[in-house]
Amino acid sequence: MSFNIGLSGLRAATKDLNVTGNNIANAGTAGFKQSRAEFADVYAASVLGTGSNPQGSGVLLGDISQLFNQGNINYTQNALDLAINGNGFFVTSNNGEISYTRAGYFGTDREGFMVNNFGYRLQGYTVDANGNLQNGVVSDLRIQTANQEPRATANLAQTFNLNSNNVVPTTVPFDPTDPTSYNSSTSTNIYDTQGNSHVFTQYFVKTGPNTWTMNVLIDGRNPDDPTLTTPSSVDLQFTTAGQLDIPALVGSTPTGFTVAADGTISLSTWVPAAPDNSVPPVWSPNGAAANAAGITIDVRQSTQFASSFAVNRVSQDGYTTGQLAGLEIDDTGVIFARYTNGQSKVQGQVVLANFANVQGLTPVGKTAWVQSFQSGEPVVGTPRAGTLGALQAGALEDSNVELSDQLVNLIVAQRNYQANAKTIETESAITQTIINLR
Repeated sequence: MSFNIGLSGLRAATKDLNVTGNNIANAGTAGFKQSRAEFADVYAASVLGTGSNPQGSGVLLGDISQLFNQGNINYTQNALDLAINGNGFFVTSNNGEISYTRAGYFGTDREGFMVNNFGYRLQGYTVDANGNLQNGVVSDLRIQTANQEPRATANLAQTFNLNSNNVVPTTVPFDPTDPTSYNSSTSTNIYDTQGNSHVFTQYFVKTGPNTWTMNVLIDGRNPDDPTLTTPSSVDLQFTTAGQLDIPALVGSTPTGFTVAADGTISLSTWVPAAPDNSVPPVWSPNGAAANAAGITIDVRQSTQFASSFAVNRVSQDGYTTGQLAGLEIDDTGVIFARYTNGQSKVQGQVVLANFANVQGLTPVGKTAWVQSFQSGEPVVGTPRAGTLGALQAGALEDSNVELSDQLVNLIVAQRNYQANAKTIETESAITQTIINLR
């Protein structure tokens, strides 16, 4: 009996050494979670059951559990490295075989899919053709590296203040080359269907108390006919409180524009043009087109107060073509692509999975786990949703192994091994004594 007890102790100490050695070996493995050997005692039992003081029969390995406490966050220089601060696992797919990991070594393969260092594809919510996230549809995340196509300007919104103290210019008629023929001006860029930039310039001429004319040139030319330098124009009237009079604007008779019932101004006849190399240059259509529905200009929030002319807000939705300049991933897992044209586009969203019993996950190597019956079904969601942790881009989660603890465990396991070996040695000596009896 003592031989078996000592032998079980040797086996237990060996397994403890193996587990501790594995922890030490993976102290530098990102996303690794340390294990712990858990032992239980064994008692001998007879056919009729045990007595009130049963004799011990050794030790057995109860379980090797993993400790999923948080590892330190280590910042790297790779924007696609990801660390989870809190609960959850990355979901990866190897040709449809799903596994879960805390190691955030991610990059892109030759097809643009986000993969880890073993080529497993990271899972998340993808986007449709318009860049809208497809929530609930988990698939392989893919980074679109192609150039972003240009977009023709469809909407131009402005908020400006015209100085009510200005007087009517004495120089008439309006001449864009003569600043004395207008009171104020401002410019912004708009784009045609090929991504060509054009300068949209507005000249404001006071015509009387609370009344102004807004003259518009594009590239210094008439929007409808690039061979002309005469502007398109619309009259703006303000109330005694300094607000734009929308009913008066709707009832006006603009030149080259139309005014909708809500007070927005529409430019639907613009012909994009470009000059040639002659001197003076000759302007002609450049082969591109304006937005098919025209350009909607919204100046309804503009005012006329006794302060200097200022443009408080301007925005337009057109842009030229752009090349991928960089990627950013926020703490909710949303992947933003930045382009050289100043635009950004959502490329997808990383999802995380959590389990009712993470101890029940089955380790399969490569710092990965798979679902088991004991773990339960995965609960998939976006980072920071519910109990799921936040993502940190450009960082990795270090192993949670504490080397000082593991080295102490080595000493303890070694002593246990020596003590059990001594038990066998003593039993052997006693047995030898009995054999030597005469």
